[in-house]
Amino acid sequence: MLCTVLKSTKKPDTYLYLPKDADFDALPESLQVLFTPQQTAMTLHITAEKKLARLSGAELLEHLAEPGYYLQLPPAHDAPLPAAAPDYLHSRTPSKDEE
Repeated sequence: MLCTVLKSTKKPDTYLYLPKDADFDALPESLQVLFTPQQTAMTLHITAEKKLARLSGAELLEHLAEPGYYLQLPPAHDAPLPAAAPDYLHSRTPSKDEE
């Protein structure tokens, strides 16, 4: 299956995979807003065996069949460091001058 990948100009690292012949106007309004203006990142030939960064070709084909698209969001970032670092981060070995 040929697949068009749109890149959002409003949200970094956000992509929408659609079947090549998909009707953009049939997408949910929230996706239309996020991907207007349309910026095509690439066109791919998807097979079940194809390996993609975040999912398999088989998984992508399932999404393209129902609901008719695949929304790839930016990867989740690791949890931020706590405001107060543990005590061991503040401990240090005294220098020879301090002993």
